[in-house]
Amino acid sequence: MTKWDYQVAPIPLHNEALMLNNFGEDGWELVAIHTNAQGGLVAFLKRPKAA
Repeated sequence: MTKWDYQVAPIPLHNEALMLNNFGEDGWELVAIHTNAQGGLVAFLKRPKAA
């Protein structure tokens, strides 16, 4: 069974793609993205735990 690490990160509205690509380069997979109460974006990411 795969075990996961999770991360919740704010995403600046002026560089969404850059931020998400950086997370992807580090092995993070985007699970969901939501708008917070202040109108900003919050990304929910996961990656397999290191052995």
